[in-house]
Amino acid sequence: MRQKEVIVTIYLKDGMAVKSPEGLERPIDAVELANEYNDSGVDAMVLFDLSEDDAEHEKNLMIIREINNNSEIRSCAGGNIKRLEDVKKFLYAGCNGVVLNGSKPETADLVVEAAKRFGEDKVFVSIKTMDFIFKHGEDLKEYVRGILVLNNKILDFDGFENSTSLPCIVYFDEYDEDYIVKVLSSDQVEGLAGLVVNRVYRRNAMKLKSDLSNRGIKFNNFEPKLKWEDLKPDKKGLIPVIVQDYITKDVLMLAYMNEESFNMTIRTGKMTYYSRSRKKLWVKGETSTHFQYVKKLIADCDTDTILALVSQAGGIACHTGSPSCFFNDIISKDYIEKNPLKIFETIYNIIVDRRENPKEGSYTNYLFDKGIDKILKKVGEEATEIVIAAKNPNKEEIKYEISDFLYHVMVLMVECDITWDEVTKELSRR
Repeated sequence: MRQKEVIVTIYLKDGMAVKSPEGLERPIDAVELANEYNDSGVDAMVLFDLSEDDAEHEKNLMIIREINNNSEIRSCAGGNIKRLEDVKKFLYAGCNGVVLNGSKPETADLVVEAAKRFGEDKVFVSIKTMDFIFKHGEDLKEYVRGILVLNNKILDFDGFENSTSLPCIVYFDEYDEDYIVKVLSSDQVEGLAGLVVNRVYRRNAMKLKSDLSNRGIKFNNFEPKLKWEDLKPDKKGLIPVIVQDYITKDVLMLAYMNEESFNMTIRTGKMTYYSRSRKKLWVKGETSTHFQYVKKLIADCDTDTILALVSQAGGIACHTGSPSCFFNDIISKDYIEKNPLKIFETIYNIIVDRRENPKEGSYTNYLFDKGIDKILKKVGEEATEIVIAAKNPNKEEIKYEISDFLYHVMVLMVECDITWDEVTKELSRR
């Protein structure tokens, strides 16, 4: 049996996330919600645009682009797709595919057009009945990557598997474990979505995977290479855990695990510790919502200490409200920062400070005062200088010109409100 996937659905209305096409009350921040799902262990997202006019559609597209820039998982988008241009907009917003509504009469032609233009691997169709399959089954085979089955009851139709061999993502609104296991046991079904993921297991996709794995359904959940018995806890049965941000590599905190918290961390994907003072397990973020989602657990050379790379929700690890528990200086010595990303961030922040707090005689302020055309002219000039330097066998000159170029690019980035975080995420996504 192939590995299955857990897929979350986010409905977008006026740039915010809502519960469903009918449940528009109490909208919340869509980007934060997507980040939460991303960290919780879902494998992909379906983003549905519920806009009613062009202005709202553009707003939702901006949010979809931001979600994709911040996310590490695949996404497909649907809703408000009437022509090939709409398909292109979603793909250009960073989506890996589009979902076309099988209940609309124009969808059949658009499926073929989109597949020919962007590839059949980019096209999905959502269905609630068998009508689209009956009418366009042959086209589905050639032009569609998969089907989103929004009404799982049609799977009970005896001829479903004979009508199409395309892979399916099936929506479940209720957690009927026996029925879900039965459906997922089919090789044709690649994963599950619906309210089961959105609400029942919100922030707990890894637990959903673990629960269904116990019933024989395979997911890409954590399978530890080292088990507790391979580690060396102290006399009290505890192992220290050093917690580090998986992106910045900042050390966030130190805590302890026993066997139960170790196994629960692997099962749920959320850092769970043993409190020595309270003598019980505690899930980091259980009261503050500042959860720590596991990215990687590593044992040291003696297997008596664990390094945990995590995504820190809310950016706050310490109970004091500090990003890190380590902030009380004892001694320090000045040193030259050599971490490339840290250097870029430091220079970028200096440029931001110059824009917000102008300094007389500053070349950076001179560029900002002259405006975008001057900044672009300098970027172009410095790019040309790199080309000229590279034609000469002088490595030092090339380094110098690249440094000039990168500085001017950073000025351009600040002028256009683009951060290094956004750039590195775009590079990573590619």
